[in-house]
Amino acid sequence: MVEHALVSLSAVVILGIAAQWLGWRVRIPSILLLLVFGIVAGPILGWIHPGELLGSLLYPVVSLAVAVILFEGGLSLSVKEFRAIGGVVAWLVTLGAGITWVIGTLAAHWILGLDWPLAILLGAVLVVTGPTVIGPMLRFIRPTGQSGAILKWEGIVIDPIGAMLAVLVFQVTAYSGAEHGMIVATSVLKTIAFGTLVGLLGALTLGLCLKRDLIPDSLQNPVAVMFVVAVFTGANLLQSESGLLAVTIMGFAMANQKAVPINHIVEFKENLRVLLIAGVFILLAAHLKPSDLDQIGIASFMFFLVLVFIARPAAVFASTLGSKLSFREKLFISWMAPRGIVAAAVASVFALRMDEVGLANADVLVPQTFFVIIGTVALYGLTAPLVARRLGLAKAEPQGVLFLGGRFWVREMAKVLLDEGYPVMLVDNSQHNVSAARMAGIPAFYASIFSDTVLDRVEISGIGKLMAMTSNDDVNSLAALHFAPLFGRAQAYQLMPEDEKQLAAHSRHLRGRFLFGKDMTHAALTRWFTDEAVVKKTRLSEEFGFEELKAQYGQVQPLFLITEEGALQVFTVEGTIKPQAGQTLISLVLAQPEAEELAAATAQATP
Repeated sequence: MVEHALVSLSAVVILGIAAQWLGWRVRIPSILLLLVFGIVAGPILGWIHPGELLGSLLYPVVSLAVAVILFEGGLSLSVKEFRAIGGVVAWLVTLGAGITWVIGTLAAHWILGLDWPLAILLGAVLVVTGPTVIGPMLRFIRPTGQSGAILKWEGIVIDPIGAMLAVLVFQVTAYSGAEHGMIVATSVLKTIAFGTLVGLLGALTLGLCLKRDLIPDSLQNPVAVMFVVAVFTGANLLQSESGLLAVTIMGFAMANQKAVPINHIVEFKENLRVLLIAGVFILLAAHLKPSDLDQIGIASFMFFLVLVFIARPAAVFASTLGSKLSFREKLFISWMAPRGIVAAAVASVFALRMDEVGLANADVLVPQTFFVIIGTVALYGLTAPLVARRLGLAKAEPQGVLFLGGRFWVREMAKVLLDEGYPVMLVDNSQHNVSAARMAGIPAFYASIFSDTVLDRVEISGIGKLMAMTSNDDVNSLAALHFAPLFGRAQAYQLMPEDEKQLAAHSRHLRGRFLFGKDMTHAALTRWFTDEAVVKKTRLSEEFGFEELKAQYGQVQPLFLITEEGALQVFTVEGTIKPQAGQTLISLVLAQPEAEELAAATAQATP
């Protein structure tokens, strides 16, 4: 028995992490693989039996995991962002949710043949979208305009609202009587009140503890988790199902306070979320029974199509009437409503409760919900990037560059790329450099690259690379680390440090890829341009290649390579790029005799 439990727990961890790793490698939503792995390991092969493994602890464990995930989601919400999109989001989570609920209920009754109580409950459960699915999709697609922010906010805010709606529907359908009807009506207000109060109290207490240094640095992340668990459980004890709202509000409040920095807590929660999502989805999918799979048929497909092609567009277009969103943005938002972990958890919990109160056909709720989750994740995950590109809201594998630093030679590099048709954006905290860039026609923004709102205010559509090129090596490393989750570690670049000691101090996972060549520091590049080096574009051929270019100009430092397909490659110290005929080389050149003098000066200046 002990060995079986050990194997089952190990399988949950291994399959969960492997699914997310594989999803990243093949560029498909990892949650789709998580559900497939869980179904294969559970009802099909029988490797994992969550009910036997955890028993009565299964749903409390799932509930706590969902609480941490929603808290992490709340940490990503910004008040300034809400001011721009708050009206649309409010309509989506109220009017839009109501339309989805009504259409889902009617479809569940007429297509699936469910009794009205169960149809109403299924419609309420499927109101929620999935922030754990939408977030990775948006980071991959990077849509322009406000559509991405709206979808992020909707996915996070609708989860506690949907869970509260499901509780209300369950209470109404499971019980009867005018007296109980009054209790149900007031429970909604109590859920909102207690959830808000406990969430704000938790954020205030944690913030004060951090501000007064009552928590050592080594324990700040574990204590933050403790607060999340305490807030979730405390709110639920005061009012059933108010915990999800409480932790979401707590995360939102922590993210928008200015008293203490919480970047390390955010990073820890992101890592913890990966583990929790992996475990929860594997457990819930494996908890399905073989008989549950038999209930999926043609009617399930028709029900799914109604949700995708009727309910979602109707909800979005009704909620965005009078807004400034373009028709293309409305279409994209209509094509992004994947269900996720909250729908799975809520359906599983209420199916168990309906069995307890004796409601008929309660076993239909879970398989139909999981079918919708799998279908929406697969459909939206595989097609949303293509839809965004067809609507002109995103680009495949964006090739543009975000430059950090605005020295005159950085501006010259940016101008060459801009003239070649690549999107560029220059960010600097020097007003002089920003003004000079704008006068040269280069999009530039005056801000700190580490500002919480810089990405909300800077248009990064079409940009897929960071080049940190300031004179401060630590700032360059921090910027590369900061933007690695957005662009990918392979597309975060920085200049070589001036000092070899700094180079040894920068671990690979705490910096970006070093640009150009091992001697190309900030000081060395400044010297190159001071000695009248120029950025040159060369179309390579069989007759005139890289070696011929070096022979002509003497001193040549490759910067960028444009492939025949139009992909922009950046030269790094690894030296893995080999220029070929038919490609365009952008390099820094200096003719003789200046090249010899510069080479000698660089050798003396570089440790």
